[in-house]
Amino acid sequence: MTSALYVMATPIGNLEDITLRAVRILRECSLVICEDTRRTLKLLNHLEITKPLESCHAHTSVGKTRRLAERVGKSASHAVFVTDGGTPGISDPGAMLVRACRELGLPVLPIPGASALSAALSVSGFPSNGVYFAGFLPLKSGKKRKAMEAAMRQSDTLVCFESPYRIAALLQELETLAPKVQVLICHEMTKIHEEYVFWQTGEPLPELTQKGEYTLVIHIIKF
Repeated sequence: MTSALYVMATPIGNLEDITLRAVRILRECSLVICEDTRRTLKLLNHLEITKPLESCHAHTSVGKTRRLAERVGKSASHAVFVTDGGTPGISDPGAMLVRACRELGLPVLPIPGASALSAALSVSGFPSNGVYFAGFLPLKSGKKRKAMEAAMRQSDTLVCFESPYRIAALLQELETLAPKVQVLICHEMTKIHEEYVFWQTGEPLPELTQKGEYTLVIHIIKF
Protein backbone atom coordinates (compact mmCIF):
# COMPACT_ATOMS: atom_id res chain seq x y z
CA MET A 1 0.00 0.00 0.00
CA THR A 2 1.36 3.45 -0.92
CA SER A 3 0.80 6.82 0.78
CA ALA A 4 -0.21 5.37 4.13
CA LEU A 5 0.97 5.89 7.70
CA TYR A 6 1.70 2.82 9.76
CA VAL A 7 1.54 3.45 13.52
CA MET A 8 4.02 0.89 14.80
CA ALA A 9 4.63 -0.53 18.27
CA THR A 10 8.31 -0.99 19.14
CA PRO A 11 9.99 -2.80 22.07
CA ILE A 12 9.71 -1.22 25.52
CA GLY A 13 13.07 -2.71 26.46
CA ASN A 14 14.10 -6.03 24.97
CA LEU A 15 14.79 -5.49 21.26
CA GLU A 16 13.79 -9.10 20.53
CA ASP A 17 10.17 -8.06 21.15
CA ILE A 18 9.91 -6.47 17.69
CA THR A 19 7.44 -8.41 15.52
CA LEU A 20 8.27 -10.03 12.20
CA ARG A 21 5.65 -7.88 10.48
CA ALA A 22 7.13 -4.71 11.97
CA VAL A 23 10.57 -5.61 10.64
CA ARG A 24 9.15 -6.21 7.15
CA ILE A 25 7.22 -2.92 7.16
CA LEU A 26 10.34 -1.04 8.29
CA ARG A 27 12.34 -2.55 5.46
CA GLU A 28 9.69 -1.60 2.88
CA CYS A 29 8.88 1.94 4.08
CA SER A 30 10.23 5.16 2.57
CA LEU A 31 10.27 7.23 5.77
CA VAL A 32 10.38 6.68 9.54
CA ILE A 33 8.82 9.42 11.70
CA CYS A 34 9.89 9.06 15.32
CA GLU A 35 9.79 10.67 18.74
CA ASP A 36 13.58 10.70 19.16
CA THR A 37 15.80 10.01 16.16
CA ARG A 38 18.65 8.82 18.40
CA ARG A 39 16.52 6.15 20.06
CA THR A 40 15.02 4.97 16.81
CA LEU A 41 18.41 4.87 15.10
CA LYS A 42 19.59 2.36 17.72
CA LEU A 43 16.64 0.10 16.87
CA LEU A 44 17.21 0.40 13.13
CA ASN A 45 20.93 -0.29 13.53
CA HIS A 46 20.08 -3.40 15.55
CA LEU A 47 17.83 -4.55 12.70
CA GLU A 48 20.42 -3.53 10.10
CA ILE A 49 17.92 -1.20 8.42
CA THR A 50 18.76 2.24 7.01
CA LYS A 51 15.92 4.72 6.46
CA PRO A 52 15.43 8.50 6.44
CA LEU A 53 14.33 9.75 9.89
CA GLU A 54 12.15 12.72 10.82
CA SER A 55 11.30 13.73 14.38
CA CYS A 56 7.77 14.29 15.68
CA HIS A 57 7.40 14.69 19.42
CA ALA A 58 5.32 16.42 22.07
CA HIS A 59 6.77 19.85 21.23
CA THR A 60 6.53 19.58 17.44
CA SER A 61 4.55 22.49 15.99
CA VAL A 62 1.21 22.06 14.25
CA GLY A 63 2.79 23.40 11.07
CA LYS A 64 5.60 20.85 11.01
CA THR A 65 3.17 18.04 11.82
CA ARG A 66 1.03 19.10 8.87
CA ARG A 67 4.07 19.16 6.59
CA LEU A 68 5.06 15.67 7.73
CA ALA A 69 1.56 14.42 6.92
CA GLU A 70 1.81 16.02 3.47
CA ARG A 71 5.17 14.30 2.97
CA VAL A 72 3.58 10.97 3.86
CA GLY A 73 0.95 11.61 1.20
CA LYS A 74 3.60 12.33 -1.44
CA SER A 75 5.90 9.45 -0.53
CA ALA A 76 6.51 6.66 -3.04
CA SER A 77 5.85 4.07 -0.36
CA HIS A 78 4.28 4.00 3.10
CA ALA A 79 5.68 5.84 6.12
CA VAL A 80 6.07 4.53 9.65
CA PHE A 81 5.54 6.36 12.93
CA VAL A 82 7.21 5.08 16.11
CA THR A 83 7.81 6.48 19.58
CA ASP A 84 10.69 5.73 21.96
CA GLY A 85 9.09 2.43 22.97
CA GLY A 86 5.72 0.73 23.14
CA THR A 87 2.58 1.58 21.21
CA PRO A 88 2.36 5.16 19.85
CA GLY A 89 -0.55 7.25 21.09
CA ILE A 90 -0.65 5.48 24.49
CA SER A 91 0.37 8.31 26.82
CA ASP A 92 2.95 9.65 24.38
CA PRO A 93 2.95 11.86 21.26
CA GLY A 94 1.41 10.69 18.02
CA ALA A 95 -2.26 11.62 18.04
CA MET A 96 -1.64 14.95 16.29
CA LEU A 97 0.21 13.28 13.40
CA VAL A 98 -2.54 10.68 13.06
CA ARG A 99 -5.20 13.42 12.90
CA ALA A 100 -3.18 15.37 10.32
CA CYS A 101 -2.92 12.30 8.08
CA ARG A 102 -6.61 11.52 8.42
CA GLU A 103 -7.50 15.12 7.52
CA LEU A 104 -5.62 14.57 4.25
CA GLY A 105 -7.56 11.38 3.61
CA LEU A 106 -4.56 9.13 4.13
CA PRO A 107 -4.97 5.59 5.49
CA VAL A 108 -3.62 5.15 9.04
CA LEU A 109 -2.98 1.53 9.98
CA PRO A 110 -1.76 -0.05 13.25
CA ILE A 111 1.16 -2.46 13.60
CA PRO A 112 0.47 -3.99 17.05
CA GLY A 113 3.16 -5.05 19.45
CA ALA A 114 4.70 -4.17 22.78
CA SER A 115 2.76 -2.04 25.26
CA ALA A 116 3.65 -1.31 28.89
CA LEU A 117 -0.07 -1.10 29.68
CA SER A 118 -0.99 -4.60 28.48
CA ALA A 119 2.28 -6.13 29.67
CA ALA A 120 1.77 -4.91 33.24
CA LEU A 121 -1.89 -5.97 33.31
CA SER A 122 -1.05 -9.45 32.04
CA VAL A 123 1.13 -10.26 35.06
CA SER A 124 -0.91 -8.45 37.72
CA GLY A 125 -3.60 -11.04 38.38
CA PHE A 126 -6.04 -8.17 38.99
CA PRO A 127 -9.47 -7.85 37.29
CA SER A 128 -8.98 -6.36 33.82
CA ASN A 129 -12.54 -5.61 32.77
CA GLY A 130 -13.15 -1.87 32.74
CA VAL A 131 -9.56 -0.89 33.57
CA TYR A 132 -8.90 2.84 33.96
CA PHE A 133 -5.66 3.98 32.34
CA ALA A 134 -4.38 7.19 33.94
CA GLY A 135 -1.10 7.48 32.01
CA PHE A 136 1.36 9.89 33.63
CA LEU A 137 -0.21 11.49 36.70
CA PRO A 138 0.02 15.26 37.33
CA LEU A 139 3.22 16.45 39.00
CA LYS A 140 1.64 18.60 41.71
CA SER A 141 0.36 16.67 44.73
CA GLY A 142 -3.06 18.34 44.82
CA LYS A 143 -3.80 17.69 41.15
CA LYS A 144 -2.40 14.19 41.46
CA ARG A 145 -4.73 13.41 44.36
CA LYS A 146 -7.76 14.69 42.43
CA ALA A 147 -6.74 12.62 39.41
CA MET A 148 -6.45 9.48 41.55
CA GLU A 149 -9.79 10.10 43.24
CA ALA A 150 -11.46 10.52 39.85
CA ALA A 151 -9.80 7.34 38.57
CA MET A 152 -10.96 5.34 41.59
CA ARG A 153 -14.54 6.39 40.93
CA GLN A 154 -14.27 4.94 37.43
CA SER A 155 -12.79 1.51 38.13
CA ASP A 156 -11.37 -0.82 40.77
CA THR A 157 -8.27 -1.48 38.64
CA LEU A 158 -6.05 1.40 37.56
CA VAL A 159 -2.85 1.56 35.54
CA CYS A 160 -0.48 4.51 35.61
CA PHE A 161 3.10 5.50 34.87
CA GLU A 162 5.21 7.21 37.51
CA SER A 163 8.66 8.71 37.89
CA PRO A 164 11.10 6.80 40.14
CA TYR A 165 11.48 10.02 42.16
CA ARG A 166 7.75 10.24 42.98
CA ILE A 167 6.67 6.64 43.32
CA ALA A 168 7.12 6.46 47.12
CA ALA A 169 4.94 9.54 47.57
CA LEU A 170 2.28 7.99 45.33
CA LEU A 171 2.16 4.82 47.42
CA GLN A 172 1.80 6.89 50.59
CA GLU A 173 -1.01 8.85 48.94
CA LEU A 174 -2.81 5.63 48.05
CA GLU A 175 -2.89 4.64 51.72
CA THR A 176 -4.88 7.78 52.52
CA LEU A 177 -7.29 7.40 49.59
CA ALA A 178 -8.52 3.85 50.11
CA PRO A 179 -8.55 1.45 53.08
CA LYS A 180 -7.34 -1.55 51.09
CA VAL A 181 -5.15 -1.23 48.01
CA GLN A 182 -2.98 -3.82 46.25
CA VAL A 183 -0.31 -2.67 43.82
CA LEU A 184 1.92 -4.46 41.35
CA ILE A 185 4.97 -2.27 40.79
CA CYS A 186 6.59 -3.07 37.44
CA HIS A 187 10.11 -1.75 36.98
CA GLU A 188 12.15 -1.84 33.77
CA MET A 189 9.86 -4.37 32.09
CA THR A 190 11.52 -6.74 29.57
CA LYS A 191 14.96 -5.30 30.35
CA ILE A 192 17.91 -7.08 31.98
CA HIS A 193 17.06 -5.91 35.50
CA GLU A 194 13.26 -6.10 35.26
CA GLU A 195 11.54 -6.32 38.63
CA TYR A 196 7.98 -6.91 39.84
CA VAL A 197 7.10 -5.98 43.41
CA PHE A 198 3.73 -6.68 45.04
CA TRP A 199 2.72 -4.25 47.77
CA GLN A 200 -0.47 -3.56 49.69
CA THR A 201 -1.58 -1.00 52.23
CA GLY A 202 -0.46 -1.75 55.76
CA GLU A 203 2.92 -3.09 54.66
CA PRO A 204 6.19 -1.15 54.84
CA LEU A 205 6.95 0.77 51.69
CA PRO A 206 9.22 -1.27 49.39
CA GLU A 207 12.74 -0.14 48.66
CA LEU A 208 12.69 1.10 45.08
CA THR A 209 15.57 2.41 43.02
CA GLN A 210 15.36 5.95 41.69
CA LYS A 211 16.27 4.86 38.20
CA GLY A 212 14.37 3.52 35.23
CA GLU A 213 10.68 3.44 34.39
CA TYR A 214 7.77 2.35 36.56
CA THR A 215 4.34 1.10 35.61
CA LEU A 216 1.85 0.53 38.42
CA VAL A 217 -1.25 -1.67 38.38
CA ILE A 218 -3.45 -0.62 41.30
CA HIS A 219 -6.37 -2.70 42.57
CA ILE A 220 -8.84 -1.11 44.97
CA ILE A 221 -10.54 -3.67 47.21
CA LYS A 222 -13.99 -2.47 48.24
CA PHE A 223 -15.77 -4.07 51.15
